[in-house]
Amino acid sequence: MPVTTTFRIGGDLEVRRLGFGAMRLPTEPGEARAASLAVARRAVELGITLIDTAHLYGWGANEELLAEALHPYPEDLLITTKIGFAQTTEGEGWRHAGRPDDIRHGVDQALRRLRLDRIELLQLHRIDPETPLAEQLGTLSELRSEGKVGRIGLSEVTVAELDEARSIVDIVSVQNRYNLLDREHEPVLKACEAADIAFLPWRPVAPGAADANAEMNAVASELDATPTQVALAWLLAHSPVILPIPGTASPAHLEENVAAADLRLTPDQLFRLDGLFSSEAAAPR
Repeated sequence: MPVTTTFRIGGDLEVRRLGFGAMRLPTEPGEARAASLAVARRAVELGITLIDTAHLYGWGANEELLAEALHPYPEDLLITTKIGFAQTTEGEGWRHAGRPDDIRHGVDQALRRLRLDRIELLQLHRIDPETPLAEQLGTLSELRSEGKVGRIGLSEVTVAELDEARSIVDIVSVQNRYNLLDREHEPVLKACEAADIAFLPWRPVAPGAADANAEMNAVASELDATPTQVALAWLLAHSPVILPIPGTASPAHLEENVAAADLRLTPDQLFRLDGLFSSEAAAPR
């Protein structure tokens, strides 16, 4: 079965399936920031049409970096961001921010930082356990009616939470941890597949595991590719709703990741890779 190269989020917003995660881009002033600006611009030059960011990434600094690099945005570029955390001076330095006033403030600030009038895909970074889900999603629905948000997504949810959310508002995307060696959220992926919901796996390549896995190395050798490219190609072949968003601050790694979209795995290679699975829990993100 041929691997599709594009996906319509919400049935109408078409993007290339292999996107770019901006979280790893340094934002501090100086040479590192200049390099980050160059990587973001290079991603678009290479045909990336989906870039993922969040308020949590530098408490808005990542969003501001992307605006500096890419605004005014190309017409076909989707920058999706996430809200749902607030910075504090106590405890771990953050709190859930799912109250209606938090959500409204978060969206307004994201619009300002990204220099947008409307966020085409806004994802709730985490469900706030202290606020009824209906209040959180109801506020996002109101913001959608007001024209500030185009489409609504979730992050790190269970099948039950996804079902509950869909009974309140239309959900067009889910962003959960998922990769070739970590498929804890396979049931969520299958639920997204059944409903044609975009599934954006964060940590799409298990850190360090690709280079250490013998089967991945064997397939990579057969294809004259890298284990990372094999891991990304597997995601694209595994489900048509998967939109990988690998992140990097390296121009060379960016080129390597983008090239994975053209890698085609044979049925035998897919079978061998499908047999790999580690249920070890990953660190929180």
